[in-house]
Amino acid sequence: MIPASSMRDAIAAVVLAALAVSALASATSAAAFQSALRSFARASAGDDSAIDATAAAFAALRLADPGDPVVTAYAGASVALQAKTASAPLQKMSLAEDGLALIDKSLAMLAPAHDAPGERGTPAALEVRFVAANTFLGVPPFMNRAARGRKLLNEVLASPLFDNAPLPFRGRVWLRSAELATKEQRPEDARRYLNEIVSRNAPQADRARALLKDATP
Repeated sequence: MIPASSMRDAIAAVVLAALAVSALASATSAAAFQSALRSFARASAGDDSAIDATAAAFAALRLADPGDPVVTAYAGASVALQAKTASAPLQKMSLAEDGLALIDKSLAMLAPAHDAPGERGTPAALEVRFVAANTFLGVPPFMNRAARGRKLLNEVLASPLFDNAPLPFRGRVWLRSAELATKEQRPEDARRYLNEIVSRNAPQADRARALLKDATP
């Protein structure tokens, strides 16, 4: 018969090993997500060479965790970006529709639990809506997503969660809101959002100052 103390020690060793494996897997997943985000930022900023790699990275992350709405939203946005570089019209349309469908799915996943801050401090409820808004506002007008994009962007700005979100995220939202306001010829709103970025010294402050300078008569 195995002594009770030895059995307890064996169980404890198994539990500790399982926790170590789980922690390693979590760290690996977090690192992969951060890498995919950096690639997404380059692709969104106009680096077309990063688009396919970004889509592949988020596809792999979604395969590993299909229930994560943030990963699903970025996966959809990445696929929608692929439509930009597709050569055939039918392929462009197919990629755009597939990307939008994934984003719609990510929005449908949101639940009250997603109001809590995520690993990077931003609640999934805000990040998913912002990714969706950005994508919807970026697709061609005939896809009829602009109105929903504006609504989602306004929901993020008006959310009681927004004030406590990390400053880099709020800066991204204010900058996008300023760009939209400028496009829609709402200069006072644009200046208000840009001044928020500057006054809070968000990471986008230099960009906001440049835009404010350009807007000065």
